[in-house]
Formats: sequence, C-alpha cells, structure tokens
Amino acid sequence: MKRRAFLKKLSILTGCAVIGISAIAGAVVGAAHAEEFKVAIVLPGVVTDKSFNQAGYEGVKKASEDLGFPMAHSEKVPQPDQPEALSDYARRGYNVVIGHGGEFQESVNRVARRHKDTMFIVVNGTEPKDNVATMVFDMKSMGYVIGYTGGKLSKSGIGGFVGAQKIKAYVELGEGFDAGFKAARPDGTAKSAWTNDWDDIAKGKEAALNLISQGADVIFPTMDNGVIGSLQAVKEKGQKGFGIYYDAVVDWPDTVVQSAVLDMRGALGTILETAKNGKLEGKAYKYGFETPRAFRLGSFHDSVPAEVQADVESVVAKIKSGEMTP
Repeated sequence: MKRRAFLKKLSILTGCAVIGISAIAGAVVGAAHAEEFKVAIVLPGVVTDKSFNQAGYEGVKKASEDLGFPMAHSEKVPQPDQPEALSDYARRGYNVVIGHGGEFQESVNRVARRHKDTMFIVVNGTEPKDNVATMVFDMKSMGYVIGYTGGKLSKSGIGGFVGAQKIKAYVELGEGFDAGFKAARPDGTAKSAWTNDWDDIAKGKEAALNLISQGADVIFPTMDNGVIGSLQAVKEKGQKGFGIYYDAVVDWPDTVVQSAVLDMRGALGTILETAKNGKLEGKAYKYGFETPRAFRLGSFHDSVPAEVQADVESVVAKIKSGEMTP
C-alpha cells in the first residue's frame, strides 16, 4: 500500500512538473512570438514631404499602432546606400523590410538572396519572387481618370504631366493620363516632362512652368517633395493642378481640383496585417478602385461643374466594374 501511495504521489508530482515546465515553455514561446514581429521601412526622401515618403512612413506607423508591432525607419537614403540600409534591418531581425519605391527593386533583389528569413516588400516594385513581395497600384487607371478630369476642365486643350524617374509605375501613370486626357478631349494634347529628381522643388517648379509656357493649363505632378514646386508654379500662373497620394485640396484650395489618393495607410495596413498573420507571399499585391481603402479619388474642388463630376464618377464606376480597362 505504501509503495502504491508513493508511486501515485510521484506520478502527481511528475505530472505537475511537466505541466509547469510546459507552461513556462509556452510563456517563453508566447513572449518570443509577441516580440518577434517587427517592421522597418527605408525611404528615399524625407517623411515630411506631404507626398510619397510621408504617406509611406505614416502608413507603416498607423499599421504598427493598429496591429501592435514595433517599427523603425530610415529616411533620405540615396540609391547607392540602399543595400546596406536594407541589410542592416534584416541582420537585426526585422521580419519585414520595406523598400519604399520602385528604385529599390534591384537593391532588394540583391539583399533578399542573402537574407532568406526576412520578407521584403517593394512599393511600386516589378519583380515579386521567393521572399520579395511587391505592393503596386493600378497606376494606368488612376492616370486615366485624372487625365480625363483634366481634359474635361482644360480650356486650352493641353494637359501637362510631370514625373521624376521613368520607372514602370510612373510611366504607366503618365500613359494613363495621356489616354484619359485625349478620351475627354479628342482634339487635345497631353505633354510630359521628367525631372530625374524626386525631391528638388526648384526642378519641379521649372518643369511645370515649362509645360505651362507650352499652353498646358492642367498639370499633374507626380514626384515626391518636387510636387510642391510644380503646384507653386500652377498657383502663380493661375492654372489648375492635381494632387497625389492624399487629398491635396486641403493644402492647395485655390490650385488643386482633384487628387489621386494612393492611400499608403490603407495599402500598407492591409499588406502588413497579412504579413503579421504569416501569410505574406512573394507575389504582387495590387490595389485599384475596387479597393477604396487604398485607392480612390479625393475631393472635387467646388469650381468643378456637377456634370463633370458625374461624368468622372461614371468612368470610375466602369473601371471598377470591369466594363472599361484603360
């Protein structure tokens, strides 16, 4: 009897010990899991540009607050320094590292091969594979709608598009603008200018002034900080401009008539939620008018006639339903 009682007591104690060890191990694993997910974003410009870089930074920041993960960022990183900045975050154990802009694609490809345990995202990227995802917008459709709006509002019949580097996303945005402008104004012309600089305000202004001198009276600037210069030129010359990335009518009430809202908060929030859930894949994640959380028009300026607003919204509806493909 004593032997059976002893063995029973030993069994209970052993079981408690196993449960205790399992609980401790579970707590450790749980703590590690809670701490392991973190995100870094590397940006080519400053996070106060009220354009592409600020939108990206705020998108990750909002996602970190909503989803509860730590984040880090590096701003104003020139292209030659991109690989080291990306690699540094991967070495430090960041689960997701974002290259904010299509110009990061080559650097990300190189770094991702050496850091297989890290998922990389290239915003406006072109080459998703393995541990590299791309987050892209339907630039051609947005360009088409902005161009269509410009064609409806133009008095001269000449529209102007200002870009920085001729990377795929912005070439498509410009092509869409050209097609949309001509659809609304068959006798019109859409001109373009490329500054080869995302942030130089003076170059942005010079490019817009040059297009205005050629007769353009609606201007769509699509750089980062350089957009400010273009819109300054538009304002000074009393013409019409378009915003990008956010609803710019708020900041340019006498200049901007509509905006291409490529909402980084919505897009990055969606893709980072996927990443935190362990489901991010090496593929392209594309956002268009069917995903308004990330991609939509802004506010029409009060000066835009109601019939033009209705016409533009009809075009958006057709694109959204698949009836029209720019």
